[in-house]
Amino acid sequence: MELLNDFFRDFSNLLWGWPMIILLLGTHIYLTIILRFPQRKIFTAIRLSVKKDPNAQGDVSQFGSLATALAATIGTGNIIGVATAIALGGPGAVLWCWLTGVFGISTKYAEGLLAIKYREVTPQGKMIGGPMYALEKGLRMRWLAVLFAVFTAFASFGIGSTVQANAISTLTSEVYTVSPYISGLVICLLTAAVVLGGVKSIARVCGMLVPFMALVYVLGCIYIIGVNAQYVWPAIKLIVEAAFTPEAAGGGFIGSTVMTAARFGIARGLFSNESGLGSAPIVAAAAQTRNPVRQALVSSSGTFWDTVVICALTGIVIVSSVLAYPDITFESGSTLTKEAFAKIPFIGTPLLTFGLTTFAFSTILGWCYYGERAIEYLKGYRWVIAYRIAYIAAVFIGSIMSLQMVWNFADCMNALMAIPNLISILALSGVLVHETRKYLWRNRLDEEMND
Repeated sequence: MELLNDFFRDFSNLLWGWPMIILLLGTHIYLTIILRFPQRKIFTAIRLSVKKDPNAQGDVSQFGSLATALAATIGTGNIIGVATAIALGGPGAVLWCWLTGVFGISTKYAEGLLAIKYREVTPQGKMIGGPMYALEKGLRMRWLAVLFAVFTAFASFGIGSTVQANAISTLTSEVYTVSPYISGLVICLLTAAVVLGGVKSIARVCGMLVPFMALVYVLGCIYIIGVNAQYVWPAIKLIVEAAFTPEAAGGGFIGSTVMTAARFGIARGLFSNESGLGSAPIVAAAAQTRNPVRQALVSSSGTFWDTVVICALTGIVIVSSVLAYPDITFESGSTLTKEAFAKIPFIGTPLLTFGLTTFAFSTILGWCYYGERAIEYLKGYRWVIAYRIAYIAAVFIGSIMSLQMVWNFADCMNALMAIPNLISILALSGVLVHETRKYLWRNRLDEEMND
């Protein structure tokens, strides 16, 4: 097991090295340019995300699909991931993480567009789509589509279920001395109650859970920023300066280089918002929408909320807390997070517990849907129920076992998902431009898709 863990760790480090980071960030920037900065339409995207389009084809509302995608995206990476970037790359990593989110909006837009463009109706009358269908129908590369689906199915058992359940059980055990067996059973039962109902059940629960958990966490962060008020502006200045001149960090922050700050900031940002991984378009394909561009805009707003807002707030909270309390240690991202939040009286630790628990549980729900669609593509609908049962069992197993190897395995699967997805996006960039010109640049967002 130790040798296997070392293999996945080394393979993960290789996959998530500079080539992958450059490929992902390069794709973000390239799409931003050829699509004429879709970021400028973010307020239109937010408006569309809460607007019902009941007469359009699809299984769930645009908001339901966005909430499910956000449920899978807003996870421990928004809290622990940001702290890990700071611990390893210094405060400047926060700016690089934020910039990754800004440019990642374009890639999430592209993924959502292709999801609608190439989706199809199953024999059961459900809408289904995602990168595997774009690869098969748009590029005639079924072998690569199969690989993407395989990587997605494996990833769902890693980052989707076991590691998220383990994060919850570990936190409740350390803070409230609750047995992992008890917390694991509770998480398992709650997961079963939702996922056995299918996509509509998942979307309905996520539609209620995501806005609530995000609002509570954001308000909590704003409160902490208020408590640390005199350190907030110095923290923002430090984040910006340290991104380009790491020696400006000083204090309790570790020394780093510009490359180190950029590497960990970009990597954690990419991991947090999942722009380019190909996961979010799987649920975007189920949305009730008139044309591909409407859903593309809605999908792009997910990266805005996930990284541009939530990750940025987390970064400011942690950096301002370190400036206010220099005795905070930097052993790991989780240690840094716990100590930074624990310094805030009354609300700090409860907010961290609430944030990690709800974020992790919502990720479990969202990734179950991704895995289902991957299994359905590979083996057909008859295997979906078996997958759900195995997924629920994995939630309990993850709650009671050590998961370092699973974390490394999940990182590998996520990177391997990104490669075929990025191939489809780049190879179909002409389609992206054509559809965007047709519906967005010519102000035809209300038109029905006719091809």
